[in-house]
Amino acid sequence: MDYAEARLNMVENQIRTNRVTDPLIIKAMGELPREAFVPGEKAGIAYIDEDIEIAPGRYLMEPMVLARLLQAAEITESDVVLDIGCGTGYASAVLSHMANTVVALESDAGLAAQATETLSALEIDTVAVVEGALSAGAPKQAPYDVIFIGGAVAEVPQAIAGQLAEGGRLVAVTNKKSIGTGALITNHRGILTRRDLFDAATPFLPGFEPAPEFVF
Repeated sequence: MDYAEARLNMVENQIRTNRVTDPLIIKAMGELPREAFVPGEKAGIAYIDEDIEIAPGRYLMEPMVLARLLQAAEITESDVVLDIGCGTGYASAVLSHMANTVVALESDAGLAAQATETLSALEIDTVAVVEGALSAGAPKQAPYDVIFIGGAVAEVPQAIAGQLAEGGRLVAVTNKKSIGTGALITNHRGILTRRDLFDAATPFLPGFEPAPEFVF
């Protein structure tokens, strides 16, 4: 398979056509070998416009959804970013082309090891992979200019939102019922403001699903 051609097709047909204009995102996604971040048997579908399962219950986010969320965060080269649920590290790799430092939080030891190995092989040295509970964030390195959540959540835990710096931006897909919504949450003087951006059928991160409803 010609992965370079697949990358070009992804950028031209999935990214640019969905109002993504940030040159850093386009460049990063056009250069990074997405196939290196999926299980070997799925390398041939690494560039499809769907979420790809990389471990039981864990997914590599659809390229368009990832690109639009990162663009909404308006990341600058001085920003420190927290990537929650980094999986095998693809979003962290994209973020490394945009920000100063990326803290990649992962609860699954196997995925964390894969992320570390792949990022090292690509000589990406501005990403630190940290193991820990996703719902707790990474408070030791807080506050963060940007927080990215790599999967759908019913709601953003206060423990995570509280790690945003003044003027910080959090981007995630939130979903309480049937369809997810890409959202931007900003912090100004401790007041969080939310703006809905687009619909997204992104799978939930384990542990972030809606609470079960009781029917009498």
